Amino acid sequence: MSKVKNLTAADFDAQIAKGVVLVDFWAPWCGPCKMLGPVLEQLAEEIGDTATVAKVDIEENKDLAVKYKVSNIPALFVFKDGKIVNQMVGMKDKTTLAKAIKDA
Repeated sequence: MSKVKNLTAADFDAQIAKGVVLVDFWAPWCGPCKMLGPVLEQLAEEIGDTATVAKVDIEENKDLAVKYKVSNIPALFVFKDGKIVNQMVGMKDKTTLAKAIKDA
């Protein structure tokens, strides 16, 4: 079972409200997004309960993409207690993402 949560506009705010959450804004047609998927799965396995790894499909949740000004994907946001503490665009390796979570 996947440890990466799929978020929608309905549950997004509640999910990012507490703790550290890495959110990947992606789309099914995006090549780099597909390559990032397994990296996020591994990261979610390794970090366990210390943080949450989540994805938002921008095709199904256009309002969230607009709200966070996502113009290029994959767009990665690290939230801490509901506030953005880091943003990255493009394919990133697991080490970079783990450090971003640790530094939050």
